[in-house]
Amino acid sequence: MAYVEVDGVRVHYVEHGPPPGAGVRTAVLVHGFPVDHRIMTSAFEPVFGTRPGWRRLYVDLPGMGRTVAPDVASTDDVFRILRGTVEALVPEGPYVVVGQSYGGYLARGLTAADPERVAGLAAVVTVVDARHELRHVPEHRVLVREPALAERVGTQVLDAEDTLVVQTTETWEWARRVVDPGLAAADPAAVARLEASYAGTFPVEPVPFEGPALILVGRQDATTGYRDAWGLVEHYPRATFAVLDRAGHALDTEQSTLFTALVGEWLDRVEEAVPV
Repeated sequence: MAYVEVDGVRVHYVEHGPPPGAGVRTAVLVHGFPVDHRIMTSAFEPVFGTRPGWRRLYVDLPGMGRTVAPDVASTDDVFRILRGTVEALVPEGPYVVVGQSYGGYLARGLTAADPERVAGLAAVVTVVDARHELRHVPEHRVLVREPALAERVGTQVLDAEDTLVVQTTETWEWARRVVDPGLAAADPAAVARLEASYAGTFPVEPVPFEGPALILVGRQDATTGYRDAWGLVEHYPRATFAVLDRAGHALDTEQSTLFTALVGEWLDRVEEAVPV
């Protein structure tokens, strides 16, 4: 386990790949709310693991995972500590930022705060409007339900699942292995404080970002939706924007082949734009 101290908070992170140095690129990956780094390692290590020369930093946000933060009271606090973590772990040189859901919101804030160093941005099922009541989201619906899974866990249990659009043994076990432990590790008091002050005041898209970008959303995502994200495109002139059918908020596992291909293509563009 690795930690870095920022403003009195011991921030837990997981590092993969080579140490910083000549010929090494760095990616900072930020999870959603209120899970932990496991949701990002599960999604992105299969992509980055095939690319030598990438250092990957998976951060546990304050109050989540192994990052204990009893005094964190708002998303502004989370952003401040996240930014300090990046400054401590990546003190110089370019880096890319990857964010999922709430982490996508924070990643866009990091990009706005440090446009000279951020070489690329990927935002997956990103929060666009932090105010839940203003989001345009479809109703939750299940497109695929594996009969063997329904027999195994029961249809009532599956009906209570409000995230998975594709309910197969693979996606169900992914949620139990990756999502549930993150939810269990979160500090309930910290989560409640953050829920009460969920919208940040930091700039997100003050000016267009000119680096290679990727915005991925699920057509059936009932958590952050797909419609609001289209408004981001003009802020990212080099963005690939994709709405994936048969995908909700668990897009990376429900459409893993497309996800892997699109993230890989984004990394191709980053490597082309920023040689080492």
